[in-house]
Formats: sequence, structure tokens, C-alpha cells
Amino acid sequence: MADRSFIRHVVFFSATDKADIERIVAGLSRLGNIPHSTVFEVVENSRVDALSGEVDVVVYAEFADDAALQAYKFHPIYQEAIDIVRPLRELRIAADF
Repeated sequence: MADRSFIRHVVFFSATDKADIERIVAGLSRLGNIPHSTVFEVVENSRVDALSGEVDVVVYAEFADDAALQAYKFHPIYQEAIDIVRPLRELRIAADF
């Protein structure tokens, strides 16, 4: 494992209805307005891997440390994004490393 001094935060989402993928991307993109990440991306899955089709949208962010990640999660915009996306998603899997 690489020696690094930051945290990678990756979250995978699947849409309950594929017609809502754009709304999910838009809702999650609001998270980019939270100032605590050093890198932030929201992308629709390109589905290059033919063996896995469950994931529709990916959030990728980097944080300087755990305090920055926690501040991000407690920011009011974070809850706003949850309120938009939660009713539209089926699956959410997060990993921090």
C-alpha cells in the first residue's frame, strides 16, 4: 500500500430507476461545494467492466485527514444532497482508505 497522508473517499450508487441517474449526479454534484475536500468528482459509471453493472454513479474525493472528512460529512450541503439522492437510489456503498 502506498504511503500517503490523505484519505480517499469513494462511494458507489445505483439508481432505483435508471431514468433518475442524471438527478442523482446533479444531487451528488452539490457536494463539490463543500470546501473540505482537496479533490472531488462525481461521474456516471462508464461500464467498461462487462462483469459488473450494478453501479451507476461514483463519488470520488480526497481529504487531508479524518477531521476534514468529518467536517465534510457534517456540512449542511451534505444533508441536502442526502435528501435529494436517498429516495432515488437503491444501493450505496462507501469506502474510505
